[in-house]
Amino acid sequence: MGFLLELDRQILLFFNGSDSLFLDGLIVTLTSGYAWIPLYVVLFYVIMRDNETVPQIMLVAVCAIVGVALTAGITNFIVKPLFERPRPCNDPAIKYLVDTVITASNKDFSFFSAHAANTSVIAAYLSLMVRKRMFTVAMSLWVLLNCYTRLYLGMHYLSDILVGLCFGILMGMATYRVYQKLQARLCNMAGQPAASSSICLPVTAHDIDLVITTMVLIFSFAVVRASVY
Repeated sequence: MGFLLELDRQILLFFNGSDSLFLDGLIVTLTSGYAWIPLYVVLFYVIMRDNETVPQIMLVAVCAIVGVALTAGITNFIVKPLFERPRPCNDPAIKYLVDTVITASNKDFSFFSAHAANTSVIAAYLSLMVRKRMFTVAMSLWVLLNCYTRLYLGMHYLSDILVGLCFGILMGMATYRVYQKLQARLCNMAGQPAASSSICLPVTAHDIDLVITTMVLIFSFAVVRASVY
């Protein structure tokens, strides 16, 4: 156990911080949930564009919201208070070795990462909905970028992130399963074949390009903001 804890610390210190104010500013922007609001708006637009009826749109959106809310609630209000693992930047055993950025929030506990869990539940759920390789790759890179920011800022150990990823993916799969069951009922109420409940969203290449372009623009904004950090 001691070996694993030490390995966790060494991996954190490898990825943590730099002597670059530019990178500090870039990572602080990218780790913020507010920076990714345009992406959430675009994803909701894609959902609206690729569903035929308001009930179908609402079903996809509500399942996503409930899945994220449950994931965040379990992470922040049950798991973190239960384990009470200090963040690396607050851990007496390592905090003096950890590079921190003063504008980054370091409240509450470390295990496990809410960033990893919340982003991966969205990515897993929507990837199962869309089932297009480029979309899955783009969403996976978004999740990994968010996870990297937590290591860079000294907010989480790698183990926090890996467990958060696994939990988020499982919650995303469970959310998709609930969606399938509710969609089947919706189809039955509308007199449609039950098999239609397993049909993926008819997302086009244009939709995927829009999602990727939004991600690139957000990253570009973070670069510009960091240049004046």
